[in-house]
Amino acid sequence: MKSGIALALAALYLIWGSTYLGIRFALEGGWPPLLMAGIRHVIAGGLMYAVLRARGVPAPTRAQWPTLFAMGVMLLALGNGLVCVAEQTVSSGMAAVAVASAPLWMALFAMLRGDRPTRMEWVGLGIGFVGVVWLNAGSSLTASMTGLVALLVATIAWSFGSIWSRGRDLPSPFMAAAAQMLLGGVVMIVAGWTIGERFHAWPSLKGTLSVAYLITFGSIVAFSAYIWLLHNVRPVLAGSYAYVNPAIAVMLGAWLAHERFSASELAAMGVILLGVVAITLAKAKRPKPKAALAVEEGTA
Repeated sequence: MKSGIALALAALYLIWGSTYLGIRFALEGGWPPLLMAGIRHVIAGGLMYAVLRARGVPAPTRAQWPTLFAMGVMLLALGNGLVCVAEQTVSSGMAAVAVASAPLWMALFAMLRGDRPTRMEWVGLGIGFVGVVWLNAGSSLTASMTGLVALLVATIAWSFGSIWSRGRDLPSPFMAAAAQMLLGGVVMIVAGWTIGERFHAWPSLKGTLSVAYLITFGSIVAFSAYIWLLHNVRPVLAGSYAYVNPAIAVMLGAWLAHERFSASELAAMGVILLGVVAITLAKAKRPKPKAALAVEEGTA
């Protein structure tokens, strides 16, 4: 069991931490952002759906499909799709750190639903939002208004969708994930085509292999590892990817894509992650209410 947990955590940290760089390589290889994200999730969701149905897992009911559609729009079409849009002008490491602020927004939306934060969660919220303001005001994000807005909307949509989904009537976790990927993927393809995204030439081999990596490892393998962890370890350990992935993404971006960060940006990243850690630890100390599972594969 211990070796299985270690392998699952390693997959979660390394694979989800690397998906931001995979997105960048796919974009550089000629894949339009929304079409790439849509095709990725339609294929991954379609494969998962077919395998689950072949194994006898019930399909979503008619009443569940509208909820799955709304979650697919918020978590994937807006959450993941806009991250891909942002990475046209923002580094993969910076995108990962911006997305890491999602637990801060989730705590805020949970508070608006009546889930009062503990004192430690308030501290984490305060620290985290100081880091968010610092990062957005004093970093290269200010040079890309499109990237800044896309990351902000993506993170808020993901966070709101995750909280909104709690208590909803949903199918089994894997089937819910497959259906959301299918629906969210279709929405992204339609949106990309509508705004004029086209393949003006064949994507490069590197870009296509990156998309294949995102489909197989980012959308299927890592998500399966996450679901397995949720059933075998404490939620706080399964959710630790929220503050590990950005560090992995920054290191991979610097190593493989020669991304560079200023001292101010690195300090702001550290403050954000400190706030996320504080909130995560605070949640670990109080009972976790039963909630419907949202697709928490990260917005990448």
